[in-house]
Amino acid sequence: MADSTTTIDDIEGELFRIERIREILVRRESELRYMMDDIQLCKEISRLKTELQKLLVLPENQKSNEEKQREEELVQQIHKLVETRDFLVDDVEFERLREREEDKEMAEFLQSKLSKSYLQRATPVREKKMTSRGQQTSAPYMSKTGLTLLKECCGFTCSIM
Repeated sequence: MADSTTTIDDIEGELFRIERIREILVRRESELRYMMDDIQLCKEISRLKTELQKLLVLPENQKSNEEKQREEELVQQIHKLVETRDFLVDDVEFERLREREEDKEMAEFLQSKLSKSYLQRATPVREKKMTSRGQQTSAPYMSKTGLTLLKECCGFTCSIM
């Protein structure tokens, strides 16, 4: 079932990477939904503006009551859609700030966790006078894995954040 060379730290690291990828995909899905909503709002605003322009071209004295009423309705609809889009933009900005804060907290957490983990692994190796070849190679390997994980997923070299 499990590879004999796989350690608990390796498994935890892999689970963390998978969870991080899932978070990134959820965020991207959210961004795409916002973008889709924004595009739809912009298309509708553009359509309404085009219709309004056609009515505005007519001289005021030649417009019927229905055309004047339609003109007012179009202005109100455009105004409402612009407000909706403004709320959408505010939501996107709020999400970005929240995600940035989450990323910062996660990086700090991982840095502290990996620092403690590294110290716990490094201390026993230094205290022992005689260590086996397997113990000598496993401690540096584990700390390297942790550092690589931190670099890939927490903003040091991460291009996603």
